[in-house]
Amino acid sequence: MNKRKLTPVDRLLASANNALRTVAAPAGRSARANPAANIIDADLDARQKRHAAGLMRINHAGEVAAQALYQGHATVARDKQVEAQLQHAADEEFDHLAWCEERINELGEDVSKLSPFWYAGAYAIGAASGILGDRWSLGFIAETEKQVCAHLDSHLDSLPPEDVKSRAIVEQMRDEEEEHGENAKDAGAADLPAPVKRLMRMTAKVMTKTAYWV
Repeated sequence: MNKRKLTPVDRLLASANNALRTVAAPAGRSARANPAANIIDADLDARQKRHAAGLMRINHAGEVAAQALYQGHATVARDKQVEAQLQHAADEEFDHLAWCEERINELGEDVSKLSPFWYAGAYAIGAASGILGDRWSLGFIAETEKQVCAHLDSHLDSLPPEDVKSRAIVEQMRDEEEEHGENAKDAGAADLPAPVKRLMRMTAKVMTKTAYWV
């Protein structure tokens, strides 16, 4: 049986469902096992827990934005293989979202209250860049993942050494984000202009500074 071709309305409804699942409800169970599931939690003091939770909240906010970014790109993707690649990456990013949320809850805190804002902004950017064509869409993803990996590396340096649960999650996220970026390059990603890269770094800095606390 042939698959039904998705109409623009179908795509819009799918995007709306993803938005609601991402920002309006708990992430729920991930498709894959949490890499920290079998690790015994360390006896962290209150300061260490607050700091670890703040970093994981940043990571969660980044995954909210990643969901929106990939969905925005996929909505307007011209090449079916590119669309499938973006959807696969989005599925893995949703696992990251669930792992981060679970860890934040274990540390006694909540995810960012600004999640709807992070989602809306990233979706608009994803769709807008995707309209320019798949090469630019993939280029945006490749640069985003490069910057995300740098953030995750800094978090590994900053997390309490005893917090092996958070570290296990961040390490797997970092490896998979790097893979997503390389896949985008292999698929023909364009190299973004330097001013665009700088603007992306500035925008990310605002999000990370805010999500750490709110």
